[in-house]
Amino acid sequence: MTRNTLGLLVLLWVGAASSSHPVAQSSAAWPPPRFTDPARADKLAAAFPAIDVAFRDYGSRMPGYAYGIIIDGRLVHEGFGGVRDLASNTPVDADTVFRIASMTKSFTAIAVLRLRDDGKLSLDDPADRYIPELASLTYPTADSPKITIRHLLSHAEGFPEDNPWGDQQLARTEAWLSQAMRAGIPFSNPPGLAYEYSNYGFGILGRIVQRVSGRPYREYISTIILQPLGMTATTLDPTAVPPGRLAVGYRREDNQWKVEPPLPDGVFGSMGGMLTSLRDLHRYVAFLMSAWPPRDGPDNGPVKRASLREMQQMSRAAPATVTRSASGETVLTNAGYGFGLRIRQSCSVRHIVAHGGGLPGFGTLMQWYPEHGVGLIAMGTMTYAGWGPTFELATNALGATGAFLPREPQPSPALAEARQKVSGLIQRWDEGVADQIAADNLFLDISKDRRRAALDALRTEVGACRLGDQFDVENALRGRWTMACDRGQLQVAITLAPTMPPKVQAWTTSTTITPPAGTCR
Repeated sequence: MTRNTLGLLVLLWVGAASSSHPVAQSSAAWPPPRFTDPARADKLAAAFPAIDVAFRDYGSRMPGYAYGIIIDGRLVHEGFGGVRDLASNTPVDADTVFRIASMTKSFTAIAVLRLRDDGKLSLDDPADRYIPELASLTYPTADSPKITIRHLLSHAEGFPEDNPWGDQQLARTEAWLSQAMRAGIPFSNPPGLAYEYSNYGFGILGRIVQRVSGRPYREYISTIILQPLGMTATTLDPTAVPPGRLAVGYRREDNQWKVEPPLPDGVFGSMGGMLTSLRDLHRYVAFLMSAWPPRDGPDNGPVKRASLREMQQMSRAAPATVTRSASGETVLTNAGYGFGLRIRQSCSVRHIVAHGGGLPGFGTLMQWYPEHGVGLIAMGTMTYAGWGPTFELATNALGATGAFLPREPQPSPALAEARQKVSGLIQRWDEGVADQIAADNLFLDISKDRRRAALDALRTEVGACRLGDQFDVENALRGRWTMACDRGQLQVAITLAPTMPPKVQAWTTSTTITPPAGTCR
């Protein structure tokens, strides 16, 4: 099967999967943002050689690895290196199955959101409604709120960070989990107060999925996500992977590679038990990316696009950090957690969605830029392999092409019409048009007479002005543009009001004067 076919399968799935959801009323009043450069994909492809160098440089430090670049839902570039198993010396390929550890958490979040969308639960339900073993928890303060499903999804339940401990709990049984919860769970914070990463919390979410759906967690995930997406290589059971496709995990110790014993699937599989291949992981990331931008059209996926966007937005903030980038720059990062996904904003990209996975023997990362339509995925067979700096180098290479840009907001018909009429008023005042476009506050904030006099003064200063094609749209109801004039330019900005029809509530006009020839500048 070709990469183009894989992308087509995802696109077909987006429009024609088995489950359906109600469609909200909409209209052309909110046109979705779009990419405007027809050569964008070709320009981005110019970065692939530099990206290959970055991934091969880091990947060469481990026994085997695979990586891919996703643009607009298609796996447009992929790379592999090393072997899936040192004993057999079999090369890694697109069908090699790696353990992806905590990247599993987003699958769990999707399962919970599907149950929410089906009316089976609310995110603000107390967790002990579905998990009676939690009813006897001793909370840290008398005024602590009960743990909710939302707290668990966003790592805000107050449990202590447990990465070193959590890795070794995958094989635990249902009976063990019940007994552990009845015995109590210590709190590092009261619920709802702070972000703290909890594998335990996602283990509990797996139990909630099972209780509410009436099916084993593994079966429910397969039914609502894996089967609709055609993810036939993805599983929670490592014994289900054909031996000729399974990547073996290693750790570097005593100057040699040592096999990490594979961890079996148990009650904590919902926090980190998934295994998948590059081909399947591409389908999954493309599915999450397909939620952007919000738009009209069929919404027939196993989970609503709005729910997928919900999990990809920050729900619980983490403290901001200042770090040194791979290129040596100082970077301020605003970050936090959505539902099963990490969310952050950098100085250069305002929306980054990601999650890594680390277990003994494996290190993986998926990361995408929803407004740019670009995603990166990588998997390696080395304990806790950290792909972050390599992804940063890849992102920098994409940025250097000049085509790594977000979709551009489009004006609503009302904004486009208001721009025309405001520009007309700047060229020649018309009392009727002024009354027609104005929201009820516009001429109370600055009287009509003062606005007209100010425009007369501007025309005297800069001469006749003309409306060009340039229009910088901030959103469907706000934008700014420049008018070229005989002796300079006018910068105009308007914002429409929340009325039907939308009218102008804010309007500013300023000048840039062109000095006469021969004068000092």
